[in-house]
Amino acid sequence: MSGHSKWANIKHKKAKADAARGVNFAKFSREIIIAAKIGGADLNGNFRLRTAVEKAKAGGLPNDTIKRAIDKGAGNSQGDNFEEITYEGYGAGGVAVFIEAATDNRNRTAGDIRSYFTKFGGNLGETGCVGWIFEPCGLISIDKPQEAGKRDKVEVKMFDLDKLLEDSMEFDPQDVYEDEDEGDYKIKTTPDTLETVAKGLEGLGYTIKSAELTRIPSNSNEITDVSIAKKVMLLLEKLDEHDDVQNVYSNFEASDEIMNSIDM
Repeated sequence: MSGHSKWANIKHKKAKADAARGVNFAKFSREIIIAAKIGGADLNGNFRLRTAVEKAKAGGLPNDTIKRAIDKGAGNSQGDNFEEITYEGYGAGGVAVFIEAATDNRNRTAGDIRSYFTKFGGNLGETGCVGWIFEPCGLISIDKPQEAGKRDKVEVKMFDLDKLLEDSMEFDPQDVYEDEDEGDYKIKTTPDTLETVAKGLEGLGYTIKSAELTRIPSNSNEITDVSIAKKVMLLLEKLDEHDDVQNVYSNFEASDEIMNSIDM
């Protein structure tokens, strides 16, 4: 399947390291607050909240912090009033960048993001300048089974890609494929059918590793100059590290040779 940029794969690996250090705690909490604010505090009735909580737990966010975030979002306690906002722009070399943020001070967030673009040779653009490149979709990840039988008292469903594809067809996914970079299977859905497909597969015995809304670029911008590629990577990393930024998407591509030449 096409559409996954070099940044998407790098970000996935970076997220694992970040989770181990706990640097994503603020992002986890904000997503939980917003999910609870929009859909209520019931995990069974609020799919976005359930997935946010599962992601936060996997990242090491303490249970009491999760509970406080849910209470804040549901209006059961005083807390920051976060709003969701997006930003769009171009990095060095004309690389398209789309940002999803959750902030309690949009002037501060916009100022910070604009300064990052300027510092690393890019420009913060107007709404719509690159948004059309990034297709909103749902993405479900399922680990490949390692062995038959029970593991940790849980029955492990044995299947291969063909079996997963056959079972998924009942729920009308957009695509089912193997992600060799992440070592798992992916099911792509529309944003509206993400919950239906995820719950349907769970009902058939599949264990969902993650189910989230994301954006996939419809085209890529391959950078062949090391200095430009480094500027793009520095911009993307700086954006991703900002507490107010929830997700960063880009159509940045570069060869392994170029990436290995970048000294970060």
